[in-house]
Amino acid sequence: MSAETSGSDGAANRRRLRAIGIVSHPDRPLASELARKAADWFVGKGIDVRIPEDDIGVPDLLPYAVPQDAFAEGLDLVLSLGGDGTMLRAMDVVYEAGTPVLGVNVGQMGYLTEVEPADLEAALLRLFDGDYVVADRMMLEVTVESDGPAVGTWWALNEAVIEKVRTGRLVRLEVSINGTYFTSYAADGVIVATPTGSTAYSFSARGPIVSPRLCCMLLTPVSPHMLFDRSLVLDPSELVRFEVTAARSVVLTLDGRVLGPLEAGDVVSCTGGPRPARVVTLEPRDFHQILKAKFGLADR
Repeated sequence: MSAETSGSDGAANRRRLRAIGIVSHPDRPLASELARKAADWFVGKGIDVRIPEDDIGVPDLLPYAVPQDAFAEGLDLVLSLGGDGTMLRAMDVVYEAGTPVLGVNVGQMGYLTEVEPADLEAALLRLFDGDYVVADRMMLEVTVESDGPAVGTWWALNEAVIEKVRTGRLVRLEVSINGTYFTSYAADGVIVATPTGSTAYSFSARGPIVSPRLCCMLLTPVSPHMLFDRSLVLDPSELVRFEVTAARSVVLTLDGRVLGPLEAGDVVSCTGGPRPARVVTLEPRDFHQILKAKFGLADR
C-alpha cells in the first residue's frame, strides 16, 4: 500500500463542512491570532468550531473551548496552527477518529505543514469549496508493557524513541523481530521511525531518508557501542520488540512527547498502525523538491 495516496478526490470533498477543529500553539501569538481569524471565518460560514481548552491562547477563543476528550468526535477537518510539533499533536488527537488535518506553518522547518500564514484566507476558501485532497501517511502502533505511566497502546506519526536520560549511561535492550531474538543493543538509544519521520531524529542519527510513498519502519540505533550500527528497514506488518535489560535511566518518547520512564523488564513493541493518518493537501506535493528546499540543496 502506498503511504501517501489520495484518500479522496476533489469531487468526494464537495460535501459541506459542518464542524472544524483548530489545534494551535498556545504560546505563539501569531498562532492564536490566526486561530481567532480562522474561527471567525468558519463561524461566518455557518460552520461549528471547536478548540481544545488547553490550546486557548487568547480570551477571544474561549467561546470555542471544549474538553480534550470531546474534541475529535464528529469533526470533518482539523486546522493545525504551529510548527511540525503542533501538527504531530493534532494528528495524535484525531487519529482514531480518522479526521484529516491541514497544517499551517507557524514554526520553522515545516516539513508536515502545507500552508504559510499569508495564504491562510485563500486556504480556508478552498476548504469551504471542497477543493483539496487527503493524503495517507503511515502510523506506528506502540504497545508498552510496564508498571509505569507509559503502559498502554499509543500511536506515532514520526517515531518512537527509547533513550537514555543521564550522560555517560547506555540503554541496553534485547531486540526481537517477529518473535525471534535478533540482537542486543548497547547505545544512547534506538529509534523506530516511519517514512514521515525519516527526516527527523532518525536522520540526525544517520538513518536513511525514505519517500513517504513507501510503507516501512526504520530501526536506527543512536550512537551504538557495538560493531553493528546500521539502520534496518522493516515491513510495517513486522513486529519489533524491545526489552529493557538494565536498571538504568531510560525514557520512552513518541513524536517528542515523553510517555514516561522504563525499568528493567519493561517491553516496548512497535508495528505499523491499523490505519493511516490523514493529511490535507491543497497542491501536489513533490517530496524531493521539499527536501531540496529545506536542506538548501543547489540547483546545479
